[in-house]
Amino acid sequence: MAKNAFNRVNEQNEPDLTISEQAQQKEMQRAEHLATEWMLAEETFNGEDVLHTISIFGSARIPAPESCAQKNPCESMSPYYQQARELSFQIGEYIERNGLTQTRLITGGGPGIMEASSRGAHEAGHSSIGLNIALPHEQRLNPFIAAKHSINFQYFALRKMHFLKRAKALIVFPGGFGTLDELFETLTLIQTGKMPRIPVFLYGEKFWNGLINLELLAEHHLIDAEDLALYHLVDSVDDAWKEIKPILLSLHQVAAESTTQST
Repeated sequence: MAKNAFNRVNEQNEPDLTISEQAQQKEMQRAEHLATEWMLAEETFNGEDVLHTISIFGSARIPAPESCAQKNPCESMSPYYQQARELSFQIGEYIERNGLTQTRLITGGGPGIMEASSRGAHEAGHSSIGLNIALPHEQRLNPFIAAKHSINFQYFALRKMHFLKRAKALIVFPGGFGTLDELFETLTLIQTGKMPRIPVFLYGEKFWNGLINLELLAEHHLIDAEDLALYHLVDSVDDAWKEIKPILLSLHQVAAESTTQST
């Protein structure tokens, strides 16, 4: 990279202050770290021969029902934990029963909804993959993901890219800033054509209708009316499974056709 690329420029577009060699080295190290982190995740997915994923987002703070005796402030949300667990069981069971070896359920690898999803998949005999990230308070690897299936990230951006790179569907349970960040980045990428359109399901009508009003954006022409079709609300495990099962069925058919062609 040319040395001038590291120069600061004043209002007259003339070199003003050169960044120190130490700062340059730090930025190069950052670039190397980004590349290394990306490739380590790629090695995990490729090593497991994963081509397709079902991604589940949701809060790290929603507790399991059995832990609510501890008076968790979020205990009113605990039914979502059980529902994420049940839905993930059905997804994992279908994947395993039909031999979809190139399809995996992936979560953020931590507690709350992430744990519930990993737990349900584990109970179905399916090894989910966790995209973990170091955070000051919330994030820890949940016990239902094998260490070899946990990918540790420092950068949110790379983590989100891997959530979506192989995704065939996205299920978003209630969550806070992190979940909303993941959701709206996904919708933006689909809206702008930066990624293929995939089904996005928001689980829990009461929660999502109370939280966001995207119709208001359309009314003010800040998004197009058709952008409201980029996501769908589901309100029960059965509703969600009716939407997810055909997606898995199509992956099953693709896998079967591929096997037939190779024999």
